[in-house]
Formats: sequence, structure tokens, C-alpha cells
Amino acid sequence: MGTKKTPASEPTLTRKLQVKRATAQSKKSSKTITAKPTTALSKTHSVKKAKAAAPVLTSKGLHPLNKHRHGYDFTALALISPKLNQYVQLNQYGNLSIDFSDPQAVKALNAALLAEYGVQQWDIPNGFLCPPIPGRVDYLYYLADLLGQSNNQSKKVSIIGLDIGTGANGIYPFLGIKQFHWQFVASDIDTVSLDNVAKIAKANQLTSAQLSLRHQGDASAVFNGIIAPTEHYDFTMCNPPFHRSLAEATAGSQKKLANLAANRQSKQPRKATTSKTNVLNFGGQKAELWCEGGELQFMTNMINESVRFAGQVRWFTSLISKSEHLKPCKVLLAKCKAVQVKEIEMKQGNKITRILAWSFLDLKMQQQWRKLKRG
Repeated sequence: MGTKKTPASEPTLTRKLQVKRATAQSKKSSKTITAKPTTALSKTHSVKKAKAAAPVLTSKGLHPLNKHRHGYDFTALALISPKLNQYVQLNQYGNLSIDFSDPQAVKALNAALLAEYGVQQWDIPNGFLCPPIPGRVDYLYYLADLLGQSNNQSKKVSIIGLDIGTGANGIYPFLGIKQFHWQFVASDIDTVSLDNVAKIAKANQLTSAQLSLRHQGDASAVFNGIIAPTEHYDFTMCNPPFHRSLAEATAGSQKKLANLAANRQSKQPRKATTSKTNVLNFGGQKAELWCEGGELQFMTNMINESVRFAGQVRWFTSLISKSEHLKPCKVLLAKCKAVQVKEIEMKQGNKITRILAWSFLDLKMQQQWRKLKRG
């Protein structure tokens, strides 16, 4: 329970690791991110064009600039955030890891990872979504690529983004502010979530110029009521709820927890992962996981609303979890006369997600718009 890690802690952990590794099997786990590289995480990514108008950028692993593309350095992370140390253990392959089916362990890992990025104070109430950091950082890196900012983050170019449905964790704004020095407006329909993000922002001494929070009073709206007539954004981003009902979300969370439990490395039972009454506690609140019509309906609303703000946003973007939703979204974007449409594939382990990006501005208009914005 001490707040400081003793000098002997790291050597003891390291010696324990070395002994275990000597007798462990040489094969690597493909389902647990560890301190060693796995075949699922690669240094490179390739780009290929699809036959359709929307190019598809395909990644073989995490973004090349993502510091966790080779896994987690749990020893270093435990030094940054000593609270993580109690959850770090050797898995069956002799690598340091945590029990990813334990919500408290995952929360401690997230806090350590965010501290590594400069977000020193971070916490979320029980029952709210605790997202994996590497995948969230990847979204930001690909946005930076889209904006042409990856290699000149230190330049004094004012970039402002809008995070739709920031949740109680505020992951995208906090990482975007610390890693890219961007400014953010973040919205949510849940006041408890916004209050928690405000609390984290205050604890990390962020100014209102860096992060502005807005409550969306209309659960069926996306941009309406959030983007003011005189505002301009370099990008919007969103991780939409993908389930269509509470029952569907609960079933999805139960399946996720069952898979994690089957692969967890700890031999000790975890009450938080076996209780059906708490099944959403690890996976997120209702508003974070489901909405009427699910992901496709949410994206339909977003695309339709984006037309109204066509001249105020350089790039509209959103994660798409279900690949079958890409085609109807692209068809709708064509009907809405989007000038540029791009599909960016992201991969973390065995999970593949996609960013759908669109703009109503061609390249020349974007350059002119950017100059006007710089003023």
C-alpha cells in the first residue's frame, strides 16, 4: 500500500522474470500484449488503393510511431505508476503482463500508460468504459497523418478537434493535447461523464483553451447543438456506440469477459469478472455501448448532419467497428456529395477497426480554408 516503489522491487521482479523465462515455452501469446514483440505487432504499415473512390490504408500492426507497437514495458510502467505493480505478474510464457479480465488491473494499466504520455492524474468511476490506450493513440496518429502533422508536431500550427461522445475517460482529448499539442472540444450526452473529464482536466492543470466540454442535450443529435455557426474544426472524431440495445450490449460484454477469462494468466479468481450483475462495469455504461439502431443508425445521423457543417470542418472521421457498415456509409456519403472519402484500417493484435474519413472540401479548398483559419 506504499506510494513509493522500493529500490529492491525492480530487481526482484526482474530476477523472477528471468527464472520463469528459463523454463517457459518459447512460443508467444497472440492474445496478450506483453513486453516482448508479437507477430501481430509490426513496425511497418503498407498503403494500397482500392478500386472504389475511397482509398483504403491498410496497417499490418500499430502505427509506426506508436510507442507500444512492440508491447508494454511493464517494469518501466510500474516505476512510473507504482499502483500498477500489484497487478503485474508472470504469464505462462514467462513474460510480464496483467490479468486483462480484471477491471482494476486494466484501469491501473491505463493510468500508467497515460502518465507515460504526461496525463499524471486520471481515474474513472466504476462502471465506465476503460479503453485500451494503444488503439486510441493509433486513431490520433492516423488523424495526424491525415492532417499532415505527424512529422512536425512541435510546429506552432493551431489544430483543433471535436471529440463526439468523449465518455468519462476523455482519452482522445487528453492524449491529443499531451502528444500532439492539439486543442479539443469534447461533447457527451452524459453529465456524469463530462463532470469526470472536467475533474481530470483540472487535476492536470489543463486550460479551457486546451479543452472545452459541451453537453449534448439531444440524444439523437451528433453535431447539431455542439458546433457553433462561427466555429471551424480541423477534424471531428468519434468512437460510436455499436450495439442496438441494452440486451445486445450485455450479451457482447458477457462474451468479451468469457473470452478474457478463458485466456487470463492469473490462477486466482476475480469477483469483478464473474458477476453477471456487473457485466457492463468492465465494458462501459449504456450510452457508451448502445443507441437506437446501433452503429449504422448513429453513422447515418452523423453523415447527414455533417452536410450542414460542410464548410466548417476539414475532415469528419469516425471509427467503424463492423465492416458491413462501411458500404452503406460510403453510399450515403456519395449521395451527400462528399468530395473526399478515405478508409483507414487499424490493427491491434487480432482486432481490426477502421476509420472512415470524409470531407466536402477538395485539396485546394482545404488549403485555402487552412490559410483562412491561420489568419
